[in-house]
Amino acid sequence: MTESVVTAPPERTVREIAELMRERNVGSVVLVDGHRPVGFVTDRDLTLSVIADGRDSGDHAADHASSPVITARAEMQVEEAAELMVRHGVRRLVIVDDDRLMGILTLDDISSRTGDAELASQLSARVTRAVMPDFFFHERGEH
Repeated sequence: MTESVVTAPPERTVREIAELMRERNVGSVVLVDGHRPVGFVTDRDLTLSVIADGRDSGDHAADHASSPVITARAEMQVEEAAELMVRHGVRRLVIVDDDRLMGILTLDDISSRTGDAELASQLSARVTRAVMPDFFFHERGEH
């Protein structure tokens, strides 16, 4: 788990979130109300739901955030966290203790902490499969 998480209030604009990502050299920001996570914005969210759709960079970040936030407990085992990622098709989990933000766990964290690149590769494939329509995975020549 990474404990130094970049956060912002949900009313910040998309542009402000993008600037924050650039300044802090991160790919995601957790939107918080006090210490409670209420949204999650990734660089991919900004690319697909703002830039690609020609949306206004002055929109509230909360309007383009992943919500509800998929959370896990700090004491959760790696296998449980990985299964949660697969079940929800996410690459990052927000770690909470009684709804209070404690950190973030990513697929990269799992790979680097366990030293098991094969596990991370398998998880990434399973997460991708969980969010993609089945027609992307049919065997060539099948109908």
